[in-house]
Amino acid sequence: MDSLLGRPLEVEVRDSLEKAMKILKQKMSKEGILQEVKRRRFYEKPSVKRKRKMREARKRRRREMKRRSGAPTQNAAAAAEKEKGPGPV
Repeated sequence: MDSLLGRPLEVEVRDSLEKAMKILKQKMSKEGILQEVKRRRFYEKPSVKRKRKMREARKRRRREMKRRSGAPTQNAAAAAEKEKGPGPV
């Protein structure tokens, strides 16, 4: 996240300024700039910072594991059940 400080975000203004602002906000959100600004608004103690980083890493790992395992969602399970049809009568 620290490398974001020196990198500019560019948006072309073609039709309207409103569209350009919307695109800029989307890019900033995707890059995590808004979260970084909010987090830096106040001083964060080193112990709190360490806990936050551990929590974020845990969240990333959990998300990666879910993505890798391809865990079926409830909708996918319901669709598979429908395809099987009714059981033996």
